[in-house]
Amino acid sequence: MYQEIPDSLIQSIPDPVPTTDCKKSHFRPSFTLFASARKLSLSQLHEDSLSDCRIHKEKPVEKRSGTAQARTMKTRLGCLSQKSDSYSDFSTFLPNKHEKPIRCMKLSTEEVVQWTESFSVLLANKYGLAAFRAFLRSEYSEENIEFWLTCEDYKKTKSPAKLASKAKKIYSEYIDVQAPKEVNLDFQTRELTRKNLLEPTHSCFNDAQKRIHSLMERDSYPRFLRSKIYLDVLNQTQSNSQMQRRFS
Repeated sequence: MYQEIPDSLIQSIPDPVPTTDCKKSHFRPSFTLFASARKLSLSQLHEDSLSDCRIHKEKPVEKRSGTAQARTMKTRLGCLSQKSDSYSDFSTFLPNKHEKPIRCMKLSTEEVVQWTESFSVLLANKYGLAAFRAFLRSEYSEENIEFWLTCEDYKKTKSPAKLASKAKKIYSEYIDVQAPKEVNLDFQTRELTRKNLLEPTHSCFNDAQKRIHSLMERDSYPRFLRSKIYLDVLNQTQSNSQMQRRFS
């Protein structure tokens, strides 16, 4: 049975409000249904409304639980942590990128243990110096070892002209107040070094270099021996030794 719907009634119907609620769509038939035909069956309207509900039910919204997201993020962070804490490759320690990768396989356990004998033994070893420098970098105090190494290089300068230019550059980079890589020096040592630059010699940075060496030996060196960097290198060399004995 069909009912004639007057034009005035069609025009008076407001625009439908978008909704995904099946109950509301049952009482708000789509305006396009009236526009497409003047004569509609009441039962047909009821069936169209129900079909809209079924469409919404057939497309559920996929939700990812917060627990699953947290577990995924934790796994990713764990992988990154393990990768960044691996010190089996010394190539990341070395300031010179052109050097060949130095791996723990070339180190013996005895050699690494010797680093604990004294700070001088550590600095005299190429691998020990690289590992210590990486440790200072992790503590944002790499300028200390850089200054010490720069002073060592400065002492090897032979040309008097280069001696003066190098001295000025070292002072402006490491010693001057608010220098880009300012090292921790007391006022007396800083002033003495500044006066030494009036007549640069190979020994004009000796006092400042000794101060920084003493600071690293007293403060940074003990922490390095307890650090994850040193322990990782030691454990890696021990594992390598066991592996070599097993296959020898």
